[in-house]
Amino acid sequence: MLWIKAFHIIAVIAWFAGVFYLPRLFVNHAMVDDEATKARLVIMEGKLFRFITPFMLLAVGLGTWLIWAGGFADTFRHHHWLHAKLLLVAILVGYHGWMGVVVGRFARGENTHSHRYYRVMNELPVLVLFAAVILVVVKPF
Repeated sequence: MLWIKAFHIIAVIAWFAGVFYLPRLFVNHAMVDDEATKARLVIMEGKLFRFITPFMLLAVGLGTWLIWAGGFADTFRHHHWLHAKLLLVAILVGYHGWMGVVVGRFARGENTHSHRYYRVMNELPVLVLFAAVILVVVKPF
C-alpha cells in the first residue's frame, strides 16, 4: 500500500505542477501581440497539457485504488472528509478539462478572455490544494 500511496502523491505533485503553470501560460498568451510568441505559447501549452493529463489519470486511478484497498469502500459513508475530498478532485478534473478547452481555443486563435481572467483562474487550484491537504491530514469531519 505504501508504494501505491507514494506513486499517488508523485502523480498528484506532477499534475499540480502543470495545473499551476498552464494557466500562467494563458495569462502570458492573453497579453502578447507578437505572432511568433503566440505560436511558441501554443506549442508550450499543448505540450504541457499532454504531459500532465497522464498524471491526472494516474493520480485519480491510484487514489481510487487506495480507497478500495484501504478499506474505505466498506465504510465510505462514515468518512465525510473523503466525500469532501472527492468533490474537490471532481472539481479539479473539471478544471483540467477547462484547461484543455482553453488550450484548443488559443491554438485556433479564438481566445475571448483577458489576462486578468486567467490570473483569477490561476488561483483556484491553490485553494483546492489547500483544502484537499487539510481534509486528508486533519480529517476534520
